[in-house]
Amino acid sequence: MGQELWQFVCCLGRWSKYRLAQLILASEQAKSWLAVRLYRQRGKYIRPFIHSGMALLVVGGVTIGPTLIEENFSNPWQDTIAAPRVLSAVTSQDTQTSTLVSAKPRADVIEYEVKEGDTVSTIAEKFGVSVDTIRWENDLSSVKSIKPGQTLRILPTSGMMHKVKHGDTIYTIAKKYQVDAQVIVDWPYNSFANDETFALATGQTLMIPEGIKPKEVPSAPRTYYAQVPGAGVGSGQFVWPTTGRITQTPSWYHMAVDIANASAPDVLAADGGTVITAGWVQPVAYGNHVMIDHGNGYVTLYGHLSQIYVSVGQKIAKGQALGKMGSTGRSTGTHLHFEVRVNGQTQNPLEYLK
Repeated sequence: MGQELWQFVCCLGRWSKYRLAQLILASEQAKSWLAVRLYRQRGKYIRPFIHSGMALLVVGGVTIGPTLIEENFSNPWQDTIAAPRVLSAVTSQDTQTSTLVSAKPRADVIEYEVKEGDTVSTIAEKFGVSVDTIRWENDLSSVKSIKPGQTLRILPTSGMMHKVKHGDTIYTIAKKYQVDAQVIVDWPYNSFANDETFALATGQTLMIPEGIKPKEVPSAPRTYYAQVPGAGVGSGQFVWPTTGRITQTPSWYHMAVDIANASAPDVLAADGGTVITAGWVQPVAYGNHVMIDHGNGYVTLYGHLSQIYVSVGQKIAKGQALGKMGSTGRSTGTHLHFEVRVNGQTQNPLEYLK
């Protein structure tokens, strides 16, 4: 009995193997026949074939898809729905909370109603803008000419708001408000009809950070001049990378210093280190740029260069020429974009330059 059962199993296995081979052979023949037909008809049946396949996929997805999802997948939004994120944090063991305010400035102009006891100075401090910004935007004859109930327009940052007229360019606008054109380009909420040429659309509004109202004098000076680079060796001690006029100071959206000089002087290493980037590589907005790792957590970046004198891996001494100032990448004129990074975080370069 056992021998007969074994013979039956062996026979069944051979039969199954034979039938499987026949099925595979038939499948290959059908595939070859279909390929020949499609080739001969030069694509006549391709569209019906694709449409039929897509129809089968849709039917299968509708019929068995929900079951598969319900059985095998969890809802990725379930945790979010059950415990939504809130912009608050518990300050103690009681129920008192404090709101976490984002450091990112707003994009739009807001209206503020003057309250009893308000002054232009306190309002400016409240919204983080200069006194001149409020005075110029609201055509105030003096800082004392406000009264309770009056509505003031508050710009998102210190400067001026400009409505583009026919014939305006960022260069003429920059000249009008005594700023560098790069300042206008770098404000993240300014848009352009063409990002390559910085073309403007008549009627649009532009924020001019640190802009000065024509024929007005700011109440506080805001222009700085880069010093001549000095010599010396010292870890973490940075010298000025070039000479020129500072056209843009550090801000939350531009944590760097821009130094412009029409004569396009050489750009020097602010401190000794090793070159880790040299060329027009990502991010391309910097154009031709050099990055130096100073080996102590500090990295400096030198952007918009017209020429580069160094290569990746090269050891650099403090004050050594890295390249020539230029206007490559997202730039509106000849200047150096200089950054200081500490452990990967950009810092205010003016706090490190000596």
